[in-house]
Amino acid sequence: MTEDQLEQQCLEWFAEGGWELAHGPDLAPDGIAPERSDYRQVLLQADLEAAIRRINPHQPSSLDTIVSNRAFHRLLLAGVPVEYKLEDRVIHDHALLIDFEQLNANRFRAINQFTLQGGKQLRRPDIVCFINGLPLAVLELKSHTSENVSIWGAFNQLQTYKDELPRL
Repeated sequence: MTEDQLEQQCLEWFAEGGWELAHGPDLAPDGIAPERSDYRQVLLQADLEAAIRRINPHQPSSLDTIVSNRAFHRLLLAGVPVEYKLEDRVIHDHALLIDFEQLNANRFRAINQFTLQGGKQLRRPDIVCFINGLPLAVLELKSHTSENVSIWGAFNQLQTYKDELPRL
């Protein structure tokens, strides 16, 4: 089995699980259906904004919250603290990024060959898994039939992504 065949099989498994599939080059800034303004952009901004509006219909649509990396896990689970005015009252609330109660309210996407600008060159992880536009998993696949490739090759590639793509 080649690495491409493994990638296609993996994508089929995501599709069977209800994930939407997309091909990274199609969504690239110069692709046929761009969803990013440049290769440094990691978030699928439109998906995230749509999810925040969909999951939090009781809040105004003009949320302006900056998510810090340090508190991301807590914010992901508990929601992002927001403050807004409703009928002359200040409301303190949490905008959820993922709906854990109604999973079908979320958008699950597995995107293969998602190209990003690294510190030195363009990088292209095999598959990036997004929920509501947030990249939550990166898969680096290697063929077990190739003699030059091992699990350590995949591990080292992930370390390169970690070093060169900190936004990811």
